[in-house]
Amino acid sequence: MTSTATPISSSAGQAGQPIAPGSDIRELFRAAYENRYTWDPGFGGYQGRCVWQQGEQRVEGRFRVGADLKASVEGIEDETISKAVGSQLWEVCIHRVRRSFEQTHGANTFSAGDTDAVGLEVIVGGKNAGDRYRIKDSVVTMVHRQIHGTVVTIFTGSTTDTGAGYLSHTYTSQYSDPATGEARGGRSQFTDTFVPLGGVGPWVLAERVISSEDPEAPGTTSEQIFRFEALEPTPAEMPFA
Repeated sequence: MTSTATPISSSAGQAGQPIAPGSDIRELFRAAYENRYTWDPGFGGYQGRCVWQQGEQRVEGRFRVGADLKASVEGIEDETISKAVGSQLWEVCIHRVRRSFEQTHGANTFSAGDTDAVGLEVIVGGKNAGDRYRIKDSVVTMVHRQIHGTVVTIFTGSTTDTGAGYLSHTYTSQYSDPATGEARGGRSQFTDTFVPLGGVGPWVLAERVISSEDPEAPGTTSEQIFRFEALEPTPAEMPFA
């Protein structure tokens, strides 16, 4: 069983009547937040073979993600590539951590903005004032957040339904200057394919394709492919193998 992409319909909106701008939409945002797929607290880790490819260049190694959600990569001599593989695993892991809505957003308020084809705008106040989201059909379709002095804007195009929450399948990412709004680097397009480990779960990343625009050469893109194969659960206390 592998992931199947579900496009986010441009004609679908929030259920019920139109939401008036300024309305408190905390519960609508909570529903989208809690609809994300996360790993169970008893997640025990997994391991397998990792492959990185760009053009005709291809390297292969081994990886392991522990129960502590820390990733390690071995067998790839090029440090830059090894770190790139580890970075993808780390990014997946941090988004699979299960935290309650109150833990993450208890100090925030959520009010409605406008509604467009992407979804209903969620304007954040409180601790994370300045952040914005869009939601549609209990899916977070846009994220606009300031992280470590840089704004990141992510648009989700399609999702994977795991039966226990959704995972983003296709999405774009763009960094920008928080003061001027000027783009920092080119836009990246991601395509993620997830599979249930051992056919039953948890769902883990099997492939990520990243197509990045070159800001110095408009219209030019580069593509990196990260594959994670021969996936299996990591036995408790098992050394890297």
